[in-house]
Amino acid sequence: YRDNPFYKTAEAIVVGVSAAYWMVVGFWDTIVPNLLGKLAPDTIQAMFLPGVSGETQWMYLVPLILGIMLLWRLAPVGGWISRWPMAFIIGVFCGIRLLGFLHGDFLSQIRNSIDSMYVLTPDPATGLDVFDPWQSLKNLTLLVGVLTCLVYFFFSIEHKGVVGKTARVGIWFLMITFGAAFGYTVMGRIALLSIRLEFLFDDWLWLIDPLSHRVLG
Repeated sequence: YRDNPFYKTAEAIVVGVSAAYWMVVGFWDTIVPNLLGKLAPDTIQAMFLPGVSGETQWMYLVPLILGIMLLWRLAPVGGWISRWPMAFIIGVFCGIRLLGFLHGDFLSQIRNSIDSMYVLTPDPATGLDVFDPWQSLKNLTLLVGVLTCLVYFFFSIEHKGVVGKTARVGIWFLMITFGAAFGYTVMGRIALLSIRLEFLFDDWLWLIDPLSHRVLG
């Protein structure tokens, strides 16, 4: 319930062992094969990893220099040098994640939201393309829902007049969506509960046997 020598000892052991373990794993699984194995493949193959092969790739000097600059934070003088590799790492990570987000989430959602309002489907009887009212209505509902929900979350303009009515329609779309999601979650939990109850009362206790199929031997 409070700090004591035993708790502090256990905490220090857990933190120290975990840090040392992951440091060793990172060194042998990442630094040796992916950095040193690229800069000195023959030496690493002869001394540590027989499976390493290939030519020397001098471009891996860049991450080596950046790593050394990161460790400069531990030096008593010149700790500001570690800011440069940290800024480089954060910038590259943000740029890669931004591109992935734009292509995977933002643009794909826009592409899937903008569908044709006049959908034609082939008629099995005649083979001609005919108007599909249900698919067209589905695409129209999707577009209206997206636009009205965006208007609801647009707070730069006061929600009055046309903007207010549009935002109210967006609220209806949001409430229907949240209600469906919540109902789906509850339905899934009830299904799990019913399966457990069936196991308890049927498979285990044998209390559910309306047709008397079980015969006690």
